[in-house]
Amino acid sequence: MQSNLISALGPADVHNQELLGNVHPASWVNPIPANRYNLVVIGAGTGGLVTAAGAAGFGARVALIERHLMGGDCLNVGCVPSKTLIRSARIMAEVVRAREFGIEVAEAARAHFGKVMERVRRIRAGISHHDSAKRFASLGIDVFIGDAAFVDSETIKLGDARLRFKRAVIATGARAAVPNIPGLTNYLTNETVFNLTELPKRLAVLGGGPIGCELAQAFRRLGSEVVLFHKNDHLLDREDPDAAALLQTVFDREGIASMLNASVRSVEQSQIGSTLHYTTNGKQQTATIDRILVATGRVPNLKELDLAAVGVDYDEREGIRVDDHLRTTNRRIYAVGDVCMKWKFTHAADAAARIVIQNALFLGRKKLSKVIMPWCTYTEPEIAHVGLSEREAQEQRIAIDIYLQPLADVDRAITDGETEGFVKILTERGTDKILGATIVATHAGDLISEVSVAMSAGLGLGKLASVIHPYPTQAEAIRKCGDAYNKTRLTPTIKRAFEKWLKWTR
Repeated sequence: MQSNLISALGPADVHNQELLGNVHPASWVNPIPANRYNLVVIGAGTGGLVTAAGAAGFGARVALIERHLMGGDCLNVGCVPSKTLIRSARIMAEVVRAREFGIEVAEAARAHFGKVMERVRRIRAGISHHDSAKRFASLGIDVFIGDAAFVDSETIKLGDARLRFKRAVIATGARAAVPNIPGLTNYLTNETVFNLTELPKRLAVLGGGPIGCELAQAFRRLGSEVVLFHKNDHLLDREDPDAAALLQTVFDREGIASMLNASVRSVEQSQIGSTLHYTTNGKQQTATIDRILVATGRVPNLKELDLAAVGVDYDEREGIRVDDHLRTTNRRIYAVGDVCMKWKFTHAADAAARIVIQNALFLGRKKLSKVIMPWCTYTEPEIAHVGLSEREAQEQRIAIDIYLQPLADVDRAITDGETEGFVKILTERGTDKILGATIVATHAGDLISEVSVAMSAGLGLGKLASVIHPYPTQAEAIRKCGDAYNKTRLTPTIKRAFEKWLKWTR
């Protein structure tokens, strides 16, 4: 088992050895099950870890089961390795732009891909102790490694062991969805792309969602020729079209070939590489590449849980069906994270876990629908969003006002040479109630939190205008949107009244 895990992670170097020693230790001995648990959690990704740790912190008797790697996708094949890779790619892009800032680069810079990926493995291993089996056992949690399945509404089996529970939480996550394309073999997904030690000269990326866009840009900046195939007419289907269009401009400038309205029909292998046969806008074309990265969505991990035995309803593609309290069709069993939610983000799983702890253990009535959920795509510029989009407002027939601040008019963005981007805030028509926002900026993921806090606290856009922002910062763009709202309150009638008062008091 351990050798299979090492091969699945890439090189058997000291970093991967350290990682496995933390998240799937070969010497681990499962504890003897307690007579009964307040909570049994299946899956030790973010949702499962937060649920288990939070419940144990309140004094609950908790069991945590993981079949593969503790830390789940986020630590092992998602957020941590991808953002580490993206950081190296951003450094490379800055070196390429160095002359714009008066910096002379002595010779042509290039990325040493092997060292880049070694850093990815080192960073991942260094963070892994936070999610380790040993650490969670030290919190008083019974940590089990193995395959779990339901026996009945109060029992889970794990090999020969039986774990009895009052409540259970399914947090088994999701995996890459692979399209049924004839000849598609030896492809990469987010689970294998970070195993690479050699840079693909020619890389095809199937899918223009967040994962596809982030990795397409990163590999292009590190030296790959990249062709991105997306089924719709613009990248990032869920994002503001203006944001997607801006990112498309950046991709075009950086040399990423974007095939929109595209459908890959088949893949043909030959000595010169893999030839993709595809159509775009009705025209049949081909592209020959070396590696294919599949980023066409996610499917839930449901196999071998035997959900039918406990009456838990699910869909093979959409996942486990839960109500607004994250309870499944079995009242004793809850679910969190990618296995059941449309928001497939680490922070969404974290937020859901906190809801489940209250609802499952303390008869709480917390609702997922009440959560203000921001998200970010970590391209450059980043695209961050929270709340309603313009499209959703139109679909729901909600009248809105829009306040737009281009970064080209923000001093810090000008000095940073990062003027491609904007802050767009949507308010309820005629008021300063914030309904949603999109930010496109180098650090949009950090900036969006100010708007998220305002929405969560019920602060209007006018209040954000009164918040003093250090000068110069790119967050001033948010204040400027607040200023724009306040100017709308100065109606001609009010202005005339002010003029009369000022004239009388002159």
